[in-house]
Amino acid sequence: MFYTAAMESTRIRFAQAARAGLLLCLLLMPALARADIWVLDVEGAIGPATADHLQRSLDKAVEAEATLLVLRIDTPGGLDTAMRDMVKAVLAAPLPVVAYVSPSGARAASAGTYLLYATHVAAMAPGTNLGAATPVQMGGGPGFPGGSDEREEAEEAAGGSTAAMERKIVNDAVAYIRGLAELRQRNAEWAERAVREGASLAAGAALEQGVIELVAESMPSLLEQLDGLEVQLGDRQVTLATAGQELHYQPMDGRSEFLSVITNPNIAYILLLVGIYGLVIEFYNPGIGLPGVVGAVSLLVAMYALQMLPVSYAGMGLLLLGIGLMVAEAFAPSFGVLGIGGAAAFLVGSIMLMDTTLPAYRIALPIIVALTLFSLGLLVFTLGMVLKARRSAVVSGVERLPGTHTRVGRIDNGRAWVWLDGELWQARSEAPLQLNEEVIVTAVDGLTVVVARQPSALQQGGNN
Repeated sequence: MFYTAAMESTRIRFAQAARAGLLLCLLLMPALARADIWVLDVEGAIGPATADHLQRSLDKAVEAEATLLVLRIDTPGGLDTAMRDMVKAVLAAPLPVVAYVSPSGARAASAGTYLLYATHVAAMAPGTNLGAATPVQMGGGPGFPGGSDEREEAEEAAGGSTAAMERKIVNDAVAYIRGLAELRQRNAEWAERAVREGASLAAGAALEQGVIELVAESMPSLLEQLDGLEVQLGDRQVTLATAGQELHYQPMDGRSEFLSVITNPNIAYILLLVGIYGLVIEFYNPGIGLPGVVGAVSLLVAMYALQMLPVSYAGMGLLLLGIGLMVAEAFAPSFGVLGIGGAAAFLVGSIMLMDTTLPAYRIALPIIVALTLFSLGLLVFTLGMVLKARRSAVVSGVERLPGTHTRVGRIDNGRAWVWLDGELWQARSEAPLQLNEEVIVTAVDGLTVVVARQPSALQQGGNN
């Protein structure tokens, strides 16, 4: 009885402790999940993966009840569509967003300048720069980096329609960045110069000209200067309180990392070719299975990646035409005419595939040349060997029996049997057959072979 009471008392105390611990965990969970200031790195070329990372991280920061999001920017620029998606996300953010060009030596060029202008507070580290925001013409047109005279000369040389398109692109970019500058009360005149003339500024000059609000040597210095600063968040004023706040550094999650890999133009290009080659090999040699599965998966992933990249449909058409011509060379030899023409179309189409002059979103020329040679060899020689194997003589099954020379192995009640592959097959012939007589198989009728006496035997019979 003593032990039972002791055990019951222990159980009650344990249950009370468990309830108290659970209550404490429930009380502490919001504080543990809540991060005061989120820091997000925007590094490298801005593309679909960068935009996805920003949007998803912004949603997570809001869920975690963050009070501030800091974008550490170091980018040479990127795609216009991805940049505009990021700007929209920043403008619609329910919490203040700070752009911080850092560390020293970093830059916020081209698309990075637009992103910096969209944030509530713009800051730079010493030794950084921003600007050169002239939009790059899709398809390799001029970017108009010079002054107005140079632009006019370029327009005259380019022709009326091209010049009009360039003016539309530049004017649209100017209106866009001026709208951001007016919204954040920053230097709109310099922003226009950054677009029209490709102007750039260092951190100190940017602060003097009202392009940015702060110059900070480090993240602690930035937070110290941000403390007590008032920003306009929608229709209300918000005072930033950054002193003593906890920082949370948000890395790329698995989805954004995967998107970053497949939207690399080189990777997307390789996936596209793997998909096409896999399906071609499967179609011309059905039953293997593996090339078809790998090809289908690779092609679908490549199509998903390419629809987010600036793809030239003319380049895609030339690439597919080149593959088709090389396949035709493998199956209808034309002394190299189709193969050489296909390789040339494949090479030109691959170079034209990415409809932009941005270095980060161009396919590397060594990869194009290597895959062109590989494609020529694969489609001409490999598929040629497949076709040769399909056209070769049958070496198994009853289909190979016609034309086989053999001899009569047995005569039983007027029925003849011949030897084939070490087995006796019932034979049928128009003329009577003799034991050990040489015959040739002319056809197969079920389990009976139709044979004929060999010409030598007929000749001997005639002489006799």
